[in-house]
Order: sequence, then C-alpha cells, then structure tokens
Amino acid sequence: MLELAGIIILGIIAQWFAWKFKLPAILPLILIGLIVGPFSTLLSSDGSKWIEPVWNGTDGLFPGEKLFSFVSLAIGIILFEGGLTLKKEEVLNVGPVILKLITLGAVITFFGAGIAAHFIFDLSWAISFLFSALIIVTGPTVIAPILRNIPLKKDISAVLKWESILIDPIGALVAVLVFEFISVGEGYAYTKEALIEFAKIVVIGVSIGFTFAYGLYYAIKKSLIPHYLLNVATLASVLFVFVLSDFFAHESGLLSVVIMGMVLGNKKAKELKGILYFKESISVLLISILFILLSANININDLYLLYRWESLMLFSVVIFVLRPLGVFLSTINSGLKINEKIFISWVGPRGIVAAGIASLFGLKLTMQGEPGAQYITPLVFMIVLGTVLLNATTARLFAKMFGVFLKSSDGILIAGASGFSRLIATYLQQNNRRVVLIDSNPKSIEKAKALGLEAIEGNVYADDLIDNIELNDVGFLLALTASASVNRYVLEKFSEEYGENGSFRLISTEEMLEGKHKPDINLFTHNDDYINLSEVVRDFPFIHEVEIESKENYKKLLKKVNFETHAIPVFIKDKNGGIHIISSLLNDDIIEKGNKLMYVGKEIG
Repeated sequence: MLELAGIIILGIIAQWFAWKFKLPAILPLILIGLIVGPFSTLLSSDGSKWIEPVWNGTDGLFPGEKLFSFVSLAIGIILFEGGLTLKKEEVLNVGPVILKLITLGAVITFFGAGIAAHFIFDLSWAISFLFSALIIVTGPTVIAPILRNIPLKKDISAVLKWESILIDPIGALVAVLVFEFISVGEGYAYTKEALIEFAKIVVIGVSIGFTFAYGLYYAIKKSLIPHYLLNVATLASVLFVFVLSDFFAHESGLLSVVIMGMVLGNKKAKELKGILYFKESISVLLISILFILLSANININDLYLLYRWESLMLFSVVIFVLRPLGVFLSTINSGLKINEKIFISWVGPRGIVAAGIASLFGLKLTMQGEPGAQYITPLVFMIVLGTVLLNATTARLFAKMFGVFLKSSDGILIAGASGFSRLIATYLQQNNRRVVLIDSNPKSIEKAKALGLEAIEGNVYADDLIDNIELNDVGFLLALTASASVNRYVLEKFSEEYGENGSFRLISTEEMLEGKHKPDINLFTHNDDYINLSEVVRDFPFIHEVEIESKENYKKLLKKVNFETHAIPVFIKDKNGGIHIISSLLNDDIIEKGNKLMYVGKEIG
C-alpha cells in the first residue's frame, strides 16, 4: 500500500515540478523512477530496489505478468487520447514543410536509425527497426515546455508544434505495426503463415477500431449515454475494444484503440471536447504512475548495457545526423533560412509515447525470450532522456546563437472577438502587427477568420492557452470582452506571459459611472465601456487617421473626438509605424508633428 501511494504521490509531485519549472514532465518522472529503482540498489544494504514493480517472491507490486497487463491497458488509453488529437483537417492544412517532416523525415529516421542500431549494436534487423520505429515521435508534451519561454518566429514555432502533435499518433501507429509484424508466428520466421497472421492483426485491429468508434459516436449523438456517464463509458469502451481486439487477434489491441481514437477525434460532436479533457486527466495520472514504474523496473544491468562507446555513437547518429538530414530534406524550397533549419534540426526531443511503448514492447519481447529484446527499453530511454536533457538545457542558447530568438515581442493578443475587436485587429494587422484574437464564441471566431484575422476558439479559463507556443512573440495583451470580471481575470492570469510590453482592459460600466478608475493605467480607454464601443462600431464601423501638427493641435483634436458621442480615440501612430494606446500615455513625449491620431466611429469634420 505504501509503495502504491508513494508512486502516485511522487508522480503528481513530478508533474507539479515540471509545471513549475516549465520542464517536460517525462524528465522528472523517469529520473524519480531510476532513483527509486535501479539506482537505489547501489544504496540499499541488500542490493534491493526501494520500489520493485514485479513481484519476485517477497517484494514487488505486480505478481507474474500483471505489470505487463497494467502497462498494456495504460498505454492503450494514452494512445487513444493521442489518436483523439489527430484531426484530418489539421494534417491537410499544416503546409508542405510539416507534411514532409512527418512523412519523409519519419522515413529517414526509421531506416537510418534501424541501420545504425543493427550495425553499431549488432542487433537483429527486426529489433533494430522496432527501435527506430519507437524513436520517430517527438511529442507535444516535451516540445511545449522547452519552447514556452523562447520567443521564436511564428513559422518556427508552428513547424515544431505541429510536427510534434501529428507525429505522435502516426509514430505510435508505425511502432505498433512494426511490433506486430515482428511478433507474429514463431520467432522471426517471416513465413507465409506469419504474413497472414500480420494481415489478420491489421484487419481485425482496424475494423474493430472503426466499428466501435462509429458505434460510440452514434451513441453520443443519439444521447443514448447520460452526460454524467459519458466520460467513464468512453473509458470502458476503450478498455473493451482493447481486450476484444486482443481476443480475436493477439497483439491487435493497441492498433484498435489508436484507430478508434483517430476516427472518433475527426467526428463533429461537441461532447468530444469533454471526453478529450477527461482523457487528458486520466493520461496525466497514468503517465505519472507508468513512467515511475517503468523506470523503476529497469535493472542496473540494463543500464550497464549502455555503458559503452556504441551508445554514444548511436545517440550521435540519431541526433546529429538523421534529425538534421530529415529536416533539411523536408524543408527544401520552403522559404526557411539556413539558421532556422539548423534550429529546427536541433530541437527534436523524444517523448512519452516513445518511452511508454518501448517499455511495453521490451517487456513483451523479453518475456518471449527474443534475442536482443533487452536493449529496446534502455536504448529508447537513452534517446528520450538524452534529447530532453540536451534540448531543455540548450534550446534557448541555440536560439540566440543562430539568430532565431526574437529580441522584442510585438505581437498582440486580444481577448474577445466582438465587432470592435475585429475592427481594430484589422487595423493593427494592416499596420504590420501580428494580432491574435481569442473567444469562446465560435460565430465571432468565424467572422474574424473570414476577415483574414488569426483567431483561436478557446476559453480563457482553460490552462492550455499558455501551452500555445505559437504565441511566444506576443508582448501586448488587450482584454476587450463584454464581461468586466473576465477582463480582470485575463490581465491577472496572462499579463506576465503575454503582456510584458503592456496589458490593457476595458473599463466596466460601474467604474465609468462612479469614476473609480482614474488610478488604473491599464485601461484601454477611460471614457468608454463595452456597450459604448459596440454601439459606435455598430453604427459607424470605420477607422480614421488624422495627422498631428503639434501638441496643442493634438489636444484640440482629442477634445473634438471626445465631444462626438459616436467617435472614440484609440491609438497614436508614430512616424516609425509604432502604435500606442492613448490611455497608456503617461506623458506627451510621443505627441509630435507627423504622428497620427487614430479613432473609430463617425468621421469628424
């Protein structure tokens, strides 16, 4: 009981530690597992582990093959959740660079790492290519924390983000297929019977995954499952599909749940968002438990297998040869500069899917007594830990060295995509500023996108907005929603992350009427609340610029615009194209001849 509770507690502490210090969670999880597992044998008086996952007579948590069963089901749930995130439209819309990275780049890694493992470690071709299949994936859970604090150009962030999101389920699918191919029949005899068995696994896995995905989707759309049971019913369905598929074709369960997740994730059902959030929570708990268990299950002798020059050679080939080769070939004629390609080549940490599936397959093949199977888990863990440590400690330095580190964050994030927000966002975008709108109203987001604006449908109360590494170049924050409480919350939560150059919110109706706002310099405008702005833009959706001749002239212009109830002054545009919010001006140094006053609403004669 103490060990089980300790694993859960240590796992959540590791997750918190990773969140607090913005590290990939897999790093503290695996390190904790290694400390309480193989490393603890060097400290304990009898050479035993502090936590022994497999029951060996008097110690251990899981008797016999029960650890194998737990890992199988846990990985199945994690892969289903990964499959849910793979959207067909995202694959089609990511652009040729990312598409080549997840296809051509993956093929280069697969064959290159397989050949390298075979000749460097003298492993069989089957084990070598299983290893290479497992290290194809990068994964968003390791990329996002590394890049979250590195201001990068949007193009670079987008490439790294979408590569990790899309390669995760695709790489898992490839690894599952390779494992099932090499595990059919007796040993590695690729006989006609073995190929038939492999085909049987694929057909049954795909068909059961598709069938139950559509069945569950139908049940959700027809409200056959009550809302309070929806999440747990989905979890039960995933476990049922895994077990059922394995019953008809041994080792086909993982393939079934990946397919089930991919199919279900591409269906249009609002209830799927709730399922995804639930699955993410379950995955966090399972990952926390799983990687401490898997790391602890490694024996010190397994680590000694890596204590040789061949390990360093294989790591170097994967990181310094195959990754750059895949990136450079995938980005030919892409418009990316050489320094940007080098940085993308450098950042390629392997993640949770690679380590989890490697441990599962390593367990299975070792139990079958397959030669060389004992290398799978330690080799993959070496790649995972090595790449995460390397990138986590050097990515920021590398970004500065190769000139992809943004020295200033001039992007603007606007909470609220109302008519007024869309109007000023269009103006700012026309003045060469990157603007991103966020709103929970899908209709407002659609209208923004129709205008060619960058818009995100999301909830400001959700934690995943901060995980959006494509917003790393944002330095200004505007909270322009209809809710005063939401506007205050946006500034409280996101000012540090996205408002380093300035954070502003709308004045509330109460503040405007009672005059309590005067000390607050973070107001977008001191004289107009959401209602006023909306009414002005509704009646006069226009933007006007008036050139300033002098400071006295500016005061007269401002007074004139303020006197007109259907006009609202918003920005000062300087001669260099800089945009300044009028209410943020603490002095009039910016007011000089040649600058322009920008206001919205009715034109002032």
